[in-house]
Formats: sequence, C-alpha cells, structure tokens
Amino acid sequence: MTGAARMAALGVSLDGGGWFTALALGVTFLKCLLIPTYHSTDFEVHRNWLAITHSLPISQWYYESTSEWTLDYPPFFAWFEYALSHVAKYFDEEMLKVHNLNYFNSRTLFFQRFSVIFTDGLFVYAVHECCKCVDGKRATKELTEKPKFILSVLLLWNFGLLIVDHIHFQYNGFLFGLMLLSIARLFQKRHMEGAFLFATLLHFKHIYLYVAPAYGVYLLRSYCFMSNKPGKSASTVFPTLSFQERPLPCILGSKLLGSLQCFGQSAVHHRLLSVEKAGDASIFLILTTTGHYSLFPLLFTAPELPIKILLMLLFTIYSISSLKTLFRKQKALLNWTETLYLLGLVPLEVCCEFLFPFTSWKLRYPFIPLFLTSGYCAVGITYAWFRLYRSVLIGPSVSKTKKH
Repeated sequence: MTGAARMAALGVSLDGGGWFTALALGVTFLKCLLIPTYHSTDFEVHRNWLAITHSLPISQWYYESTSEWTLDYPPFFAWFEYALSHVAKYFDEEMLKVHNLNYFNSRTLFFQRFSVIFTDGLFVYAVHECCKCVDGKRATKELTEKPKFILSVLLLWNFGLLIVDHIHFQYNGFLFGLMLLSIARLFQKRHMEGAFLFATLLHFKHIYLYVAPAYGVYLLRSYCFMSNKPGKSASTVFPTLSFQERPLPCILGSKLLGSLQCFGQSAVHHRLLSVEKAGDASIFLILTTTGHYSLFPLLFTAPELPIKILLMLLFTIYSISSLKTLFRKQKALLNWTETLYLLGLVPLEVCCEFLFPFTSWKLRYPFIPLFLTSGYCAVGITYAWFRLYRSVLIGPSVSKTKKH
C-alpha cells in the first residue's frame, strides 16, 4: 500500500469515528502518567469513606467521626464508595480499616488513582453523546476543524478536570458525566431519562442543586405543558446550554471553578457553549483561561509546577487556535483589552511563583499570592459572566439568528 493510500485509509477511519477513540485513549494514557504526582487531603478523605462504608453498618455511616473527614456526601455517593471498597479489598484490606488514619502505600495509591480513571468512562460516554447533539454541517474537509472534534478535545482534555481529579484527587469527571449525559438526553428529547439522570446526580452530590430551578422550568415548559406541541427546543429555556443554537460546548464547571471561584463549580457545571457564535466563543476563552488559572493554587508543590504550566499552555493554545480557525471569517474573538487582561496572567504567575518566594514577605504575608490570584481571576470571571448574561438577555433570539 502506498503512503497516499495509507493516509486515505487513515482519513476514512478517523471520519468514521476512530478519532474519538484515539482522543479518549490518549487522555487516559496521560492520566496514567499523572498517577505518581502530588495528591491533596481529598485522597485521605475518600480512603476514609471507603473504610467507613466497608467496615460499618449503614446506620453508622453518617455518624462515624474517628477521622475529621466524616462522610458528608449524599447517600448515592456513599453507596458509590461502598461499591469501590469491594474492589479495594483485593488491593489492600488495610486501607479499609477506619482506625488506619492517613494510611498510604503504593497499592492504595494505584487503586484510588485507577478508580478515578475507570469511573471517568461515564464522562467519556457522555461527551460522545453530547457530540451527537452538535450541528456538524460546516463546509470543511479537515477533521481538526469540525465542531465535533473541537468539542471532544475541549471536553476530554479539559485542563481543569485533569489537574483537579488526577492530581489533586476528586471524582468530578464521573459526576460531570452524569450532568452531561442528562443534558444530552434533553437535547435528544428523552426528557424522562434526562430528569432521572439529574435527580440521580443530586443524590451523588448536593452542590448541583443550584441547577435544579433551570431543570424545573425547562421540564415544565417543554415536557409537562408542551409535550404535545412540536418545535420546542431545549435552547428556548436553556440558551446558554444550547449546542446547536448558541458557541462551542465546553465544560468547565461549577465545582472546579466554583472552588476556584468560579468549574462557578467550572465549567462544568456546566456551561455548554455552541459553535455557532463567535461572541460566545470569546466568552468561553476568557472564562476558561481565567478559571483554569485560578486552579493553580491547588497545586502548590514544586514538582507539579512545570506540569500545570505546560498542560494549561497546551490547552489554552489549542482552545484559542481551534476557535480562531472555526470563526476565521469573522472578527477577532478577543479585543485588545481582553487580550491584555489574559496576557496579564503571565506576569502574575511570574510574580507569585518565582519572585514572591524570595522576598521577605513570604513569611509575614504568605497569603499574598493567593490574594492576588483570586482578585485578578475574579475580575475576568465576573466580566465573562456579565457578557454571557448580556448575550442571553438582550442578544438576538435563536430564531432570528438562524434566519440571518
């Protein structure tokens, strides 16, 4: 087979969907490489929850207080830990003893890290389902310029999820997977499934409760009251969550950026921006870049410094370049003020990570880097949300936009 023929065969394979599998496997390999990195106290939190649910009767799960990290998530997450504990016992039963506080060894590390990677399978499936909801009818033969491909990269390789789940240590990917799958089902007109998945999510983590009013309004209008009337779409009620009518879906989420200040949990919880409007893509770039940088203080150890900088640079460069390509026939995505603001993150990082540690203020005012980071990022995140609300409340309606 000639080189040209091999390339043609590869192109057919990728267009057939093999590219999504390649993206998913690639990010999974990256997650495996991050296994030895720093982990936060959340690692011990979840080990303790494994021990509680495995060793004690149900009646004591929410009353056990040997560790300061008591079980404080809703019942479904407790059962989730219980299920994981029955796999953990084959790795090391000592990790499942309540009185083994701060227990740690290589087997415990591998089990807990791989439990996050394995349960991320739900997130991968949810991303695949979300891609089906994206309007891919763009005049381009290049795979890398297709909205579905760009969306898949921005979700599967999301910088925030990578460092929060696979370095810091949490299970946000699994939870965001439930959220994304629920939204995908709504766009597929499978309302009961979407409602069920969201209700299930609330029983895993109550912080998603703030999204409930939007779900209630949408289901009342598009399902309960309008179930017999055709032509209603999710974007009628969820303009900022629309895939086909409003910028490129991305998820950053409320929990990640919320703790950050924003993952307001980040992006996930989820602002899905579509690939139809350059203005929304602009908002996405500001919110994503600022929100991701606000996660930097979570990783404060020296070995992780080059990792977080490199991963964020790669994700940010890809986000900007891919969206610029997608909207190359329109005006610049960022004006000069927004560009200067984002570039300001560079001197802020130099000041906080490389200069401040060598000053006399390090011992007297150790909070200054966090204060500067929080304040600077808060400005960008607030600005992005104001722009988003302005776009939703006073921007042209979806129907008018499509007519043009």
